[in-house]
Amino acid sequence: MTADARGPAIAREVADRLHSAAIALLRTARKEDEASGLSAARLSALSVVVFGGPLPLGELARAEQVSAPTMTRIVSALEELGLVVRQADTQDRRIQRVVATEAGRKKLEEGRARRVEFLRTRLAELPAEELAQLEKAAEVLGRLFRKGR
Repeated sequence: MTADARGPAIAREVADRLHSAAIALLRTARKEDEASGLSAARLSALSVVVFGGPLPLGELARAEQVSAPTMTRIVSALEELGLVVRQADTQDRRIQRVVATEAGRKKLEEGRARRVEFLRTRLAELPAEELAQLEKAAEVLGRLFRKGR
C-alpha cells in the first residue's frame, strides 16, 4: 500500500489516538479547576464570556449547549459572585449582554495558570526528544484548529 493510499487510514488512527489523549488530558487537568470554587458549568460559561467577548444570554446558552433558563441561572450565580455583569446592548437596549468583570477575568487567568503549571510539571518528566515532538505537535494542532478556520 502506498503512503497516499494509507493516508485516510493513518489519519483515522491518529484522530482516534488524539481523541483519547485529549479526553484524558482534559479530565486530568480539569481537577485543577476545583480550586476555582466554581462548578464546571459556571467556569465554562465564564470562559466563553471572557474569551468570546460580551455575549447576549441566548448566544451564550447556544455556545454552552444549554437552555436559556439554565444559562439564566448560571449567569445569575456568576453575577452574585461578581464575576460577570449584564449590560444593555449599545445598538438595541432590549438586548442584555453578559460581560466579564475584572474579577471574572482574574479568576479565569488564575485557573489557566494552575492548569498550565500542572501540565508543565507533567511535561518536565519527559525526555527532551519527546518534549520536542510534543512542541511540534502543539504547533501543528494550533495551526490546524486556530479560531476562525
